[in-house]
Amino acid sequence: MMENIENREAARKRKIRNALVFALLIVLFIAFIFPFIMVLINVFKVKADITADPLRLIGAHGFTLENFPAAIKKMNFWSAFGNSVIITTLSTIGTILLSALTAFLIVRNDWKANKLLFVLMIASMVIPFQVLMIPLVSLYGGIFGILNHRLTLVFMHIGFSLSMATFMFHGAIHTNVPVSLEEAATIDGCTKWQTFWKVVFPILKPTIATVTIIDAMAFWNDYLLPSLVLGRKELYTLPIAAKVFYGTYSTDTGLVMASLLLAMLPILILYLFMQRYIVEGITSGAVK
Repeated sequence: MMENIENREAARKRKIRNALVFALLIVLFIAFIFPFIMVLINVFKVKADITADPLRLIGAHGFTLENFPAAIKKMNFWSAFGNSVIITTLSTIGTILLSALTAFLIVRNDWKANKLLFVLMIASMVIPFQVLMIPLVSLYGGIFGILNHRLTLVFMHIGFSLSMATFMFHGAIHTNVPVSLEEAATIDGCTKWQTFWKVVFPILKPTIATVTIIDAMAFWNDYLLPSLVLGRKELYTLPIAAKVFYGTYSTDTGLVMASLLLAMLPILILYLFMQRYIVEGITSGAVK
């Protein structure tokens, strides 16, 4: 009898604890999603309605789509969109290829130089970008004179993201890629280069998807580095182009909301497409 009472009491406490955790998660979810909700609510209002009551679902002037064509025209959206796509795509692909190859070399070769290189790469991750940005601009702009080029920005993006990506691929190769698969490929006549591309790289799909999402979001949304490198208007990416809506004395909030929504949609679609690969256990059953 006493045991049943204790079990019921423990079950009641567990339900209360789960309910509190669930309520806390809901509050945190609303807090994180609230800015996005505000964008969705206000993007279909005129500026006066946003200023008067930003929390109102439909403004006094009704539902409007005028913010989108006005924002596209004013910020030269398609040019900025093309620049963002080119820079983000090249930077992400370059980061994935170089970091995966570097991690494979470090994991599969027990050289002292590799260990030193890996330690230096990990140590470089703690250096803030703000410490390097002035020397960086002075070096590439004042000495080399190669600012205002998309490839310069791509090169810098790859350089700053390589250490973290290599760290992630290092862990994935060390943990999830059995050496026996590579040995089997070698027996079948594959070179190291063929083994990497035909055996190792396909197994790294979850890590590739994770690095793609993390780095693509970072490159797509980056404002500080592109603003230092790209000075010409025709080279602006979307975050820099959106600054045209911010005036000294006033800000057209409706156009800002429209530009934010237009800028976030491509990266949101990429995330929805890639997320299933992150949890995919593709190495299960690879070795019997």
